[in-house]
Amino acid sequence: MMMAIHMSSLRNAVVAGCCIVSLAAYACEEKQPEAPGAEAVDKNSKPDTNTNLTATTYNHALAPTAAPPPPTTGTPSATASPATPEQIAELSKPSGGPEGGMYTVKDGTKVDAKTLMGWKTWRALACDRCHGAEQQGLVGPPLTVSMHRITKEQFKKTLMEGRIEKGMPPFNTSPMVTENLENLYAYLKGRADAQIQPGRLTPLEAANSL
Repeated sequence: MMMAIHMSSLRNAVVAGCCIVSLAAYACEEKQPEAPGAEAVDKNSKPDTNTNLTATTYNHALAPTAAPPPPTTGTPSATASPATPEQIAELSKPSGGPEGGMYTVKDGTKVDAKTLMGWKTWRALACDRCHGAEQQGLVGPPLTVSMHRITKEQFKKTLMEGRIEKGMPPFNTSPMVTENLENLYAYLKGRADAQIQPGRLTPLEAANSL
């Protein structure tokens, strides 16, 4: 009898304990505080596109614009500006001939000593590789035309400074060129004037001695 009462009391105590634990867990679940700084998120809310658009526009307005390229400077090349018709007419006048002048030539192949040195300079520098054996032009311009388009000063400037962008090197370090600028110009003028024939030349003095 006493054992039955004891078992009944023990069962009631266990049931009461379980109820207390359940009530405590429920209370903690109901009163659990929110995390500090946390904000409720509305699932139906949409991003503020107007704010993003305004920020993007503002950033573009503050972005520095590319500066325009600086104007090109420098001295134009000798043949950059085309000659006027008046200049061409003047430069196309024969500069020599049998009676002399810038060059003296007879029979098309007999020339004075200075013009002969101009021809030798032409050959020594192998100018024909770019301008052609008869100055008719290859990768370089035809000198039979160019010599009636540029002045002597432009001719000298081109030889001394070259035209690197066109593939022509400067010859200011060549003693043969610097010492025979006038002679080379005279020879090429004779070719452009059609007074001096292409090919081999001989000294005029040798022809006069015959």
